[in-house]
Amino acid sequence: MSKFAFVFPGQGSQKIGMLSELAQTYPAIQETFEEASDVLGFDLWQLSSHGPEAQLNQTENTQPAILTASIAIWRVWLAQGGPKPCLLAGHSLGEYSALVCADVFSFADAVSLVHQRGLFMQKAVASGEGAMAAIIGLDDRDIIECCTKAQSFGTVSPANYNSIGQTVIAGKADAVEKAAELAKTAGARKVVMLAVSVPSHCALMASAAAELKNMIDSMKFENAQIPIINNIDAKIETTSDAIKSALVSQLTEPVQWVKTIQKMAGENILEVTECGPGKVLTGMNRRIDKQLNYNNINTPEHLQKFLTLQT
Repeated sequence: MSKFAFVFPGQGSQKIGMLSELAQTYPAIQETFEEASDVLGFDLWQLSSHGPEAQLNQTENTQPAILTASIAIWRVWLAQGGPKPCLLAGHSLGEYSALVCADVFSFADAVSLVHQRGLFMQKAVASGEGAMAAIIGLDDRDIIECCTKAQSFGTVSPANYNSIGQTVIAGKADAVEKAAELAKTAGARKVVMLAVSVPSHCALMASAAAELKNMIDSMKFENAQIPIINNIDAKIETTSDAIKSALVSQLTEPVQWVKTIQKMAGENILEVTECGPGKVLTGMNRRIDKQLNYNNINTPEHLQKFLTLQT
């Protein structure tokens, strides 16, 4: 059994019908969605399975849907005899999934928390006022310089350091568009405006972060039973106070995903497995460090294959 870590995806990994194959084999998938539905007051499995897509893509629904899918897979993994990983990390929203798996707070509390997080984020910036764009093929220093030059148009800054040569920026729509234009001039290979409802991980989320802090301060957090690499500085955390602080800061600071995977390599992790719908992180991870082995376990075949490797 090799030393391995689990990583959990964030928004963008959802799609109608996600986990349908696993649900046919493992009743725990739908049972987990039923637990989440009881918390939310609506049928999350029905929404995730059949849509409508526009409703699933509303951030207050997307966040609990992805978290629930990730925890459902985690439960199946453990029930099938899968060992617990040495390290955990989650991309943006995925950090909440990691914290549930580390027993920092309950699944029910997490569902409520991320649903409210989505509402806080949506309220922080009016529809159409914010934007995000992926800059591909440009150094981070050049991207930061483009954002600095575009500041006269409004707030804009790096939001997600996703992989080598791929960084997402976020902020006011006009400023993001200007920074994207400057990035093209600076030699970016590709610039993609993202279809998102809120500009995450930037200063525009300050009011959402304040509301999130109030909610988090009222909750009971335990120390992590499995160490977690947090998003904001790629440090390994286990104490509840440090975890609380990092979750609040995460809304206004960029996701340091490149450093997260590099940290795992530095901790002698050999296998990094994506636990959640889709395989967005698996693709990003391969572009960060080609020496590690990467897996995703969102189908029965992938789950059984990785179980064989680890048991």
